[in-house]
Amino acid sequence: MTGPGDPPEGMPDGAPGGGDDEYRSVVFDERFVRAARLQEFSADERLGEHHAPAVKIRHAWLRLGGSRQAILLVLLIVLAFGTAVYMGIRHPYKAPEPVRAEPLRSSVVPLAPPGPVPGATPADLFAHSPAADYRIGAAGINLPTVQRSAHFSDGQIVTALTIAKDYLVRSSVDPATLTGGAVRPVRLLLDTGQLDQFDRSLTHPDDNGRDAATGWLVRFDPKQIQLADRDVRVNGTLSATELSADTLDIAADYTFVYAVQPAPSAPKDAAGQHAGTPTPGAASLVTVRRELHFRVGRDDLADHRLTVVQSSLQAGPLSCSSDPADTLHPLLAGQRAGTDRPAGTDPYARGRANAALCGELSATSQPTPSHPIP
Repeated sequence: MTGPGDPPEGMPDGAPGGGDDEYRSVVFDERFVRAARLQEFSADERLGEHHAPAVKIRHAWLRLGGSRQAILLVLLIVLAFGTAVYMGIRHPYKAPEPVRAEPLRSSVVPLAPPGPVPGATPADLFAHSPAADYRIGAAGINLPTVQRSAHFSDGQIVTALTIAKDYLVRSSVDPATLTGGAVRPVRLLLDTGQLDQFDRSLTHPDDNGRDAATGWLVRFDPKQIQLADRDVRVNGTLSATELSADTLDIAADYTFVYAVQPAPSAPKDAAGQHAGTPTPGAASLVTVRRELHFRVGRDDLADHRLTVVQSSLQAGPLSCSSDPADTLHPLLAGQRAGTDRPAGTDPYARGRANAALCGELSATSQPTPSHPIP
């Protein structure tokens, strides 16, 4: 039976006193035991200073998680919207209004011949007219030699002149335009601010200085006139001047000569009741002089657009009584202008003034064909 201080199994065999005697020589006196200082470390201290706690303390705001991000996003949206509304209402500066394109101002003057209109083949007419040395089509519109200006490089000026040339070709040389076909190629070159005026002039032409279709382009009534020769003779000048740091003025002064003849379905009195009957099988020449001023802004160079600000057109042979606002109605071979003249204008009368003009086509501007068709 074991004593109260012995292990349950009893003292090991061979060991006096139940254990090893090697430590019996170590004796702690009472003073040493009392002076000893006992210190017990906590669990955190025993684990060391780099130990992260297994359970973190989380505040109520942190426990929101994804909801917190949604609340912050809503607050930011509300703040941004409120700031935008405040700035829109209370901002002291107003947004600049877009610059509107200047409207076209145009005039169309018919030129009446002094006698009957000469008739012959197109080649004979051109060869014996002032247009004998004119170039054909776009080749007759040459770009001038340019030098850079204060605010535009020579390349930018060439680009502006090229846009103006494209407009002249599409509006004065293209057979589709001349015979009343599609006008979209001309429209695409215009500043967007002029499109409404252009469309109104084509749908409701009026010789009021603003809404004449022939202020924008040259065209004949396809029911009465057809081209006897698709090669248009062209001659004139093109120049560029700087108006401001952002705008160029392009001036064009060109003469276009067309060979025309009656359309197959045209009535015999296509040019008017008093003009006479056209000579069968004969062509005649129509001369159109166009003086135009274009504005090309710095932004227009990239958009390949321009603004037509002024157009002056003189065309003959025409009867003074013809209305050239929509299409040109030239007198054909063998016809005369007659004695028709614009109605008189009374400066004392109220209402719309009669601004009709008519000039005389000089005899030297008429062809003298070697083999006229009687």
